Amino acid sequence: MPSLRSRSPRRTPAQQLLRRLDTRRAHLAVIGLGYVGLPLAVELGKAGFRVSGIDLQHKRVAELARGRSYIQDVPSEDVQTLVKAGMFSPTTDFSVLRHADAVNVCVPTPLSKMRDPDVSFIVAAVQEVARYLHKGMLVILESTTYPGTTTELLLPMLEETGMKVGEDFFLAFSPERVDPGNPTFNTKNIPKVVGGVTPACTEVAVKLYQQRLEKVVPVSSPQVAEMVKLLENTFRSVNIGLVNEMALMCQRMGIDVWEVIDAAKTKPFGFMPFYPGPGLGGHCIPIDPFYLSWKARASGFEARFIELAGHVNGHMPEHVVDLVAQNLNERGRAVRGSKVLVLGVSYKADIDDTRESPSLDIMQTLLQRGARVDYSDPHVATLDFRGDKLKGVALTPSRLRGYDCVVVATAHRGFDYDVILRNARGVVDTRNAFKGRRSNKITRL
Repeated sequence: MPSLRSRSPRRTPAQQLLRRLDTRRAHLAVIGLGYVGLPLAVELGKAGFRVSGIDLQHKRVAELARGRSYIQDVPSEDVQTLVKAGMFSPTTDFSVLRHADAVNVCVPTPLSKMRDPDVSFIVAAVQEVARYLHKGMLVILESTTYPGTTTELLLPMLEETGMKVGEDFFLAFSPERVDPGNPTFNTKNIPKVVGGVTPACTEVAVKLYQQRLEKVVPVSSPQVAEMVKLLENTFRSVNIGLVNEMALMCQRMGIDVWEVIDAAKTKPFGFMPFYPGPGLGGHCIPIDPFYLSWKARASGFEARFIELAGHVNGHMPEHVVDLVAQNLNERGRAVRGSKVLVLGVSYKADIDDTRESPSLDIMQTLLQRGARVDYSDPHVATLDFRGDKLKGVALTPSRLRGYDCVVVATAHRGFDYDVILRNARGVVDTRNAFKGRRSNKITRL
């Protein structure tokens, strides 16, 4: 294919967009200012682009307009600097798309109650994009979804305007790879996979990301890019499911699964360590495999391996509650009427994100079995839990002594595990937080 930069009497829309991206004169927009969209908007602003950030939550927009970030990985100082310089403008008004050269769609993609993909947020966002679609606009979907979404769902919506993809406008998919709380890898230095509907779509999308991100990886189609994301997280889900099943097996056999893993990972080839836990959390790993298995069923294929891993992982919170019952029984107590403190309600250590956290399922199951439940988390001061607003308790020696059992569900570095072990009556350790410590108080996963 000849380069889009080849000389011609009149520049094509693609050539015009490439030039505007190269010279930083392009006006960019990001729809959805959550854990994916806000870091992306900030990075694009740092690259020298004017960025409009669109979100329907008025509280979010108001906070950002004051220069305050609600995302742990995005410093408020960065937001404040960009807002003051006019490089980042948060808004609830989609009409700013009228002047946007490129728009990234970063909205949530949850599962329905039937565990089918819910793409309603994508549809709503793209309907707004279609209203303001104009020649030369680039549209990139970043929301995790099933293979085929970009071409089967978004493309027809945008082509209803009468414009042609690859000539009048450009459409691509680029999966987000955000890992909240990761001190090493962030939006800027995580390689960015991009697949466009046409070669021209891929070229302009790659050019956009190259203005700020360190490495961009083009692939042949949106379907490939969509499948990349699902493979990455299904890989993790399946391997976590395997090691969770190993943990259940080892517990029955009286074997320390953590010691087994530590010994196995000394093998310099053919093994990659994964670790058991109380269940899967976050927006990606508990959800993405179900997107893949749903699409597989629609194609007449049964993804039994993936669904089995989901079954194992989904039952881990219940297993943790069984361990609580075991810990209490050893001291002559029942779950019903006991006071239980859950340590950590975010889905991973040292962040404040509680999406799909297994801690919530543990708390719910404990309540159903008649326990009185509190939580403590240095990163989550208050928690919206099953319609109630809960407040975390301070972790003090006297407070610890008031609980019949303490469950380490998320191993934050801010917890003092020596204090916990000295003062707790009983402990269920789901994260190997007490590695190397011997005590008859501890029931290990």
